[in-house]
Parts: sequence; C-alpha cells; structure tokens
Amino acid sequence: MDTEYPGTLLAFEARFATEGACRDYLMHLRWPEGFVCPRCGGVKLWRATRGRLMCGDCRYTTTVTAGTIFQDTHQPLRVWFRAIWQVTSQKTGANALGLQRVLGQGSYVTAWTMLHKLRRAMVRPGRDRLRGRVEVDEIYIGGQEVGREGRTAQTKALVAVAAEEDGEGIGRIRLARIPNVKKDSCHRFVAWAVERGSVVHTDGWTGYLGLDTQGYFHEVTPLDGRPKTTATEAMPRVHRVSALLKRWLLGTHQGAVRANQLDYYLDEFTFRFNRRTSRSRGKLFCRLLQQAVQVDPAPYKRIVGGNPTPKI
Repeated sequence: MDTEYPGTLLAFEARFATEGACRDYLMHLRWPEGFVCPRCGGVKLWRATRGRLMCGDCRYTTTVTAGTIFQDTHQPLRVWFRAIWQVTSQKTGANALGLQRVLGQGSYVTAWTMLHKLRRAMVRPGRDRLRGRVEVDEIYIGGQEVGREGRTAQTKALVAVAAEEDGEGIGRIRLARIPNVKKDSCHRFVAWAVERGSVVHTDGWTGYLGLDTQGYFHEVTPLDGRPKTTATEAMPRVHRVSALLKRWLLGTHQGAVRANQLDYYLDEFTFRFNRRTSRSRGKLFCRLLQQAVQVDPAPYKRIVGGNPTPKI
C-alpha cells in the first residue's frame, strides 16, 4: 500500500470507508519503512486483536495511535480523518461549531478539543527558519484600548510577524506571541524565526538594534512621524500578513480566541498561509496526518490549561 492522498471528497470517502483502512494509512505514515518497536527498536510485528501491535522481539504491545495526538481518543479514526479533511479542504479552515455540525457531534467540546489537537500538529518538528530578505514587525491582537496606541498597548496580545520577500510577493511566514517589545524579546523572536546570514528589514524600533552583531544584515526604515500609508508601503508584506491574520480571527473564529490559546491559532494560520499555493487539498490532508503522528499527545486538561506565557 502506498500513501498517495485522495484528490476529491469521493476518493476520500472510498479510500477511508473503514477503521482498518484508516489504521493502515496511519501505519504507513508513521513507519514508512516498516514497523519499528518504540521500546526496543525491533522490526518484527505481530498483529493482535482490536488494532493492537505486538513486537516480535520484546513482546511490547502498542497501537498505531500511541504517542501521537490520537492517543487515548474515544473517537473512531474515521471521524478523525473526516475532521482533518474538513479542516484542510476549507480555504479558511473550520471553527468548532462548524466542525460539530459537519461531523454530527453531540458535544461542542469534542469538536473544539479535536481542532486544538490538530493545531498542535500544524508545526512540523525541526522546520526550517526563514531566509533571504525578511521583514519583521509586531502587531497587537485584541480590542481597542482607550488612550493607548501601538507599542504602548497593555492588555492586547503582542504578536511578532516575520515574512520572507519573494519578489513583489510573500514567501513563507512565522508568527509568535512575545511578552514585550524589549530588545531581548525582539532578538529572541528573530533568532527563532530567521536563519542567520539573512537580511532582516525592520522599522526604527530600538528593540531590533544590535541584530547586525547577531549574524544578520539589519536594514532599518525609520517610520516615526510618518503616516500609516507610508509604513505600509515601506514594509508591505508584514502589514499584509497582519491584516489577513486579523481578518481570519474575526471571520472564521468570530474574534473568540482566548489569549492563552492564541499561539495555536497562530500555528494554524501559518500552516495555511505557507501552503496557500497548494493545488491539492488532499496533499494538505496527508501532510497534516504525517505531522499528527510525529507530535506528542495533547491531553484535554493540558489544552484547557493553555499556555498563558508566550512561547518565544
């Protein structure tokens, strides 16, 4: 069996009509060269009942979902596969209420939890950093603060944005919530998002000073006192990404994203944006499944607890 992805909904329904078909597909995504025991590294496989797998060397029993985001799930894999197809086949994604309706779930919480588990699989472990010429700036996510604008805002979520230049267009992007706009935070984000040796283009904010001593070529366009249209023209890519992000949060998610969950919505937006030119929704389905079997389990209690502090 190969791991070719279905190109249409009809092909998807025919391919994954049973639990066994879904399990076999995950097997080939998780162990493309054949089964490897997670305990001893053995390659001999005995298939037990109810989808269990037994190592022929050490007799360790496992399943294809153990150690993945599907671990301990009460939902059939057929439901998970349909949820992933729905998430990847819609250009702007899906919210929990919409997924609940499509899957016929009786519980909103179940659909909400499934989406959050999938968001944790949207960041590929060890992914490459941006390179070339990269614009970097920050935006604030949240409502209006009376008497405060820009970097003086206090209660909004602060998100750093990095966007590769691709001619006149935008290449890949990186987004992350940061605690403040001080030098340590700005430098840490750039180091996380951008490959050293790249050109980093920023405005004149002092938090970015010193990047040229950290292995970057730092290009500065001072914007203090200039109208907003000039700022947009000087750094069009990060401003365009920022506008699209805010529109997506307000549109698909109705602006109901909590601060302690924002990091994972940023991961989803990044996943979608960086694959926006893909002509095959089926390929996105396959990529998300591949990453889902590579990330650690995310129990409900951990998801609900969220991450109150920025990860950068």
